Amino acid sequence: MSEPKTDIPYGTLDLLILQTLSTMGAMHGYRLARRMEQVSGDLLRLNQGSIYPALIRLEQARLIATEWSVSETNRKVKVYALTKLGQKRLETEVAKWHETTLLVERFLEAKP
Repeated sequence: MSEPKTDIPYGTLDLLILQTLSTMGAMHGYRLARRMEQVSGDLLRLNQGSIYPALIRLEQARLIATEWSVSETNRKVKVYALTKLGQKRLETEVAKWHETTLLVERFLEAKP
């Protein structure tokens, strides 16, 4: 039986991918997914059906770039890296995220 995964709000996966690439540098998809799970304290479970469509979407938006390389296990892998446009988008999205969480906190802490 698999462990329950944490649902994240729509669009948040893109932010997490961009942030991970910004922090860690270029990496292949499998390594990226495992790093994101590690940072989440294993609350987040990513599979190929979630991470790769997001990577394709980010690549098509020119927020990340790809190139072929060879992995640590000597396999051909596609490596993903943040672009300048991706870094700018990340900064914008992080600011929006902070504004949104502040807004939600105000409502959660509101007194009758």
